[in-house]
Amino acid sequence: MNKQRAQEIAASPIMQNVTLSGVPVYIQHVDEHTDTARVYPLDDPEHELNVSLEQLVEE
Repeated sequence: MNKQRAQEIAASPIMQNVTLSGVPVYIQHVDEHTDTARVYPLDDPEHELNVSLEQLVEE
């Protein structure tokens, strides 16, 4: 996923279908300096991860 689109999704109040390895996730924050995002699985909000934007897919 490109950085600009990830930032748009993170800032939007409308939930988008984004996955990480097939698992639906919520994007909390995008770090534009490292091209990473802070995400968590929708079914496990306590399990936050920092992942490369390349790993995220918009369905």
